[in-house]
Amino acid sequence: MRCPFCGEDEDKVNDSRTSKDGREIRRRRECLRCERRFTTYERVDEAMPVVVKNDSRREPFDVHKIERGISFAVIKRPVTPEQVRQIAEAVEREVGELGVDEIASRDIGERVLPRLRALDTVAYVRFASIYRDFGDVDEFARELRALKKADASGA
Repeated sequence: MRCPFCGEDEDKVNDSRTSKDGREIRRRRECLRCERRFTTYERVDEAMPVVVKNDSRREPFDVHKIERGISFAVIKRPVTPEQVRQIAEAVEREVGELGVDEIASRDIGERVLPRLRALDTVAYVRFASIYRDFGDVDEFARELRALKKADASGA
């Protein structure tokens, strides 16, 4: 590891710890030349599929875009940033486990919806209105009726 202060390639690891979720390792290092200490984080770089947008553009998968989309849906709702992060990470794991080269952005949104619905129905409807791209008020009303019917039946 190259020292961020002097550029030396030689260092020693003073401490290594696994993160709480077990997905990365934190290492405290000391440069052998300048003796300054710095921290590095090590994680597996999983090959994620390319996201195919509705207009056929392709872009790299970005879990932060999922978090932002959910965050907009939960504005002024009793949902914590931690809950938003958990949903985004669960979707990221699910998409990564598919083993596909490409995935439609709509499919990613559909993976968010059931998790969001279980958490907060208002946020679910907000998110669905964007990802399902309701064409008119009738489509939106049908979704609300289906949600109300499912809630009444305990689904």
